[in-house]
Amino acid sequence: MNILMRVFFLSVLSIAVISCGAEATKDAENASESETRYPSDVMPSVDQWGILLGNGESSRDLKDFEHKDYFYTANDGAEWVVYKAPNGGITSPNSHNTRTELGQKERWTPETGGKLTGTLKVMHVSTSGDARVAASYSVVVGQIHSGDGHENEPLKIYYKKFPGHTKGAVFWNYEINTEGDNSGRWDFSTAVWGHDMSVIGTAPDAYPAAPEDGIELGEEFSYEVNVYEGMMYLTFKSEGHETKTFTKNLLASEYVNKSDIPQQILTLYSVIGRDGTEKENAYEGEAQFFKQGAYNQTNGREPETNMVWSTGAATFDGDVEQQYANGSYTEVWFRESSVGPGTAPSHQ
Repeated sequence: MNILMRVFFLSVLSIAVISCGAEATKDAENASESETRYPSDVMPSVDQWGILLGNGESSRDLKDFEHKDYFYTANDGAEWVVYKAPNGGITSPNSHNTRTELGQKERWTPETGGKLTGTLKVMHVSTSGDARVAASYSVVVGQIHSGDGHENEPLKIYYKKFPGHTKGAVFWNYEINTEGDNSGRWDFSTAVWGHDMSVIGTAPDAYPAAPEDGIELGEEFSYEVNVYEGMMYLTFKSEGHETKTFTKNLLASEYVNKSDIPQQILTLYSVIGRDGTEKENAYEGEAQFFKQGAYNQTNGREPETNMVWSTGAATFDGDVEQQYANGSYTEVWFRESSVGPGTAPSHQ
């Protein structure tokens, strides 16, 4: 082969190799794009929700929606939807806490009912906070929120783990629908596994005893919230733990008189002077909606401003990257979720 023919042959070969390489790169990019999994691929029910992210952004169309810092998918052999929220971010108008949380579009009343389920594992809670403050180191992973009246919350489901503890607690809170001035409102807390919310430390970094029957970070559990004909039925399940069930009337209050206020409330809330009573008919007739995700209860407010809810955690002036690098965030993974109408409980 003469020199000219050899040059021509090598040129053609080079072009072919480059072309094949470009096609391979393009095919890989297309394959990567086709393999992108959005939260809406894992949980089809997201069309019934809107979302508020930890940076203050919101959306009511969650089809093929994600945000790599707050709301995305993960796969560890199972597919999960990840909700992540820093201690210091953009909050909703009526809260001091940052959330990446779904909000149900539909409204219902306790009388008409509704049902929410979730299967999840909490991967991280804030490692900074004040142990004397009940809300420190905790995240709300599901709730019922009232859209009327005081806009209080008849249900919040919590996970909380003190630094250094192997296991955390799951508990649920009922907030009274306060009679008159809402400044007297409070939450009564009920333990599911581990402690209730009222178990706190004696100093900013002095923690109570770890719960023996608690839930570890990364340990899966599930809940069902079923409101039917004014009654709220709660079911909590986790492999290796006792299934727990609870019932709460949302139409008739247990806390109408001062003498009805539980000792838990008198002890925990005495420092902030909240000792209100509840309307006799509780949440009767008020529009309700579910929320689900990661509602971070740890914030940077000074504990002296509110020794129940102001946790004094590190927020790094709102720098999200610094917060994620230094443990000042919460992260919750859900693999199953459903929302719909309430149903008659099986025991009726």
